[in-house]
Amino acid sequence: MADSILTLGDAVTGLYDTAVVSKAATSTKRLDGLAEYCVQQLGIRVLTQAETEVDLPGGARTKKWDVTWSLRGKCRLAISLKSILRNLPGTVPNRLDDLMGEVTNVQMYSPEVVVGYLMLLDVSQDRHSPKHGDTWANYLRARLSGIVGRSAPAWGFGMVEAACVVSVGFSGEPAVLTPESDVADFFDALATQVKLRNPSIA
Repeated sequence: MADSILTLGDAVTGLYDTAVVSKAATSTKRLDGLAEYCVQQLGIRVLTQAETEVDLPGGARTKKWDVTWSLRGKCRLAISLKSILRNLPGTVPNRLDDLMGEVTNVQMYSPEVVVGYLMLLDVSQDRHSPKHGDTWANYLRARLSGIVGRSAPAWGFGMVEAACVVSVGFSGEPAVLTPESDVADFFDALATQVKLRNPSIA
C-alpha cells in the first residue's frame, strides 16, 4: 500500500498520464492508482487490508477483480474498475454487457458477496445519442440505477450493491468533475452492506 494518502484527483491524474500523455489507454496499469485509492477508502471504513488484482472463483470461470476485501479467507467484497475514455457509443454498451456477465458469474459462486462498480468516464468524449434521447454518460447512469441497491434477502443475480460513474475531463489538464462526496457515498454503501452481512466487524 502506498505510504501517502491518495485523493481521487491523484488517481485520475495517474490515469491521464498513462492513457493520454503516454498514449497507453489499454495498459493494464492505467487504473493502479484508482485501485490504491479504493484500498485506502475501504481502510478508512474499517475494511482494512483490501487487496488488488485477485482471482475470484465464479459459477462459470475464475476472474480477476480489481479490488477485494476478505474475512476469514473468503472474499466478502469485490470492486470492478472501468475507464471509458473514447468511442462511447461502442464502449458504454460493452461495459454494461461486461458488468452483467462478471457480476452474475461471481454471485453464482458466492451469493452473499458485496459488489461495487466504479467507472471513470471522459465527458469531453460524450455525445448525444438520438437512439436513447440523452447523452451516453446519462444513459449509462440511468441503466446502472436500475441494477443498484442489491441487499439481503433479495439477492438477485446481476444486481450490484453500489455503482458510481465519475465524470472526468481529459480535453486539457485532467479534471475531476464529479464531487468526491458522491464517491464517498459509493464506498459508504459498500461498507454498510459488508458490515450488515458480517456483524463481527460492525
